[in-house]
Amino acid sequence: MTSHVRHITIDCSDAYGLGTFWAQVLGAPLSDEDLPGDPEALLETPGAAVLFVQVDEPKQTKNRVHLDIQPHDRSRDEEVERLLALGATLVGDHRRPNGRGWATLADPEGNEFCVECSAAERAALTGTRLPLTADDVTTAVRLAVDVLAKAPADRWKARAGSLEWTCWETAEHLSDDLFAYAVQLGPRTPPLDRDVPFRWAPDREGGPYNAVFADRAAGPAGLLATLEASGALLASMVRTTPPGVRSYHGYGISDPEGFAAMGVVETLVHAHDLAEGLGLEWAPPAALCDRALARLFPDAPAGGD
Repeated sequence: MTSHVRHITIDCSDAYGLGTFWAQVLGAPLSDEDLPGDPEALLETPGAAVLFVQVDEPKQTKNRVHLDIQPHDRSRDEEVERLLALGATLVGDHRRPNGRGWATLADPEGNEFCVECSAAERAALTGTRLPLTADDVTTAVRLAVDVLAKAPADRWKARAGSLEWTCWETAEHLSDDLFAYAVQLGPRTPPLDRDVPFRWAPDREGGPYNAVFADRAAGPAGLLATLEASGALLASMVRTTPPGVRSYHGYGISDPEGFAAMGVVETLVHAHDLAEGLGLEWAPPAALCDRALARLFPDAPAGGD
């Protein structure tokens, strides 16, 4: 057996105050049990949490260990400006004219950290494809749910676009797809020659073969809750499964990114079917569509529709 990093612990003069700053940096909550003036404050980040511990001795020298952060939804330079406005200070500017490099900042107690280029910026600089991530799964599912929530309750019995299924059945099928991709990554040793053996069966003759069905008594809101839950399950499995893991899919063995891409494509395509059947507009982000298609169909022509 091996060990894992439980906490990244930072000594400081004001645990709650510094924890509040970093909560805004990382978009993560402080523990509900921590209050101003407490000697410790826990920032509940994915993976290893960050623990701030109050000590009497002030910081005196440059940190031998520091954090490198990467913005999710903005550029490196935009993130630097945001953090400066939160109370950070610029310690060293290593940004280059060609867009590479990083900026070294210090938090309100002088702890150094670096701000790197976003994943999108890095992909543009290197000419590589931006990978599909758990966040992309979450984005696709939430965009779909937000649009589908606008549908009148009496439209869900209509056919979903050109499919033979109703809109309700198609949403269940999409939820089931996301669930199925997630559970393929779940076993300690994922199967390479078969699906994880849940029982899939139709709810009626001609209906989709699902393991996941929504309680019709819960109405469309309940249906969309099951869809969002299945999306969250897939996102969690993609985020926590080591990239070297492989598992079975009917069209070939896949890594976690491949299952993320399949989840994104299924969501984008079936949201189109549903929007057509429900009389809604569906216009997902072109960049997300491009990256998902490039991951699953690398030989497809670039550009166009």
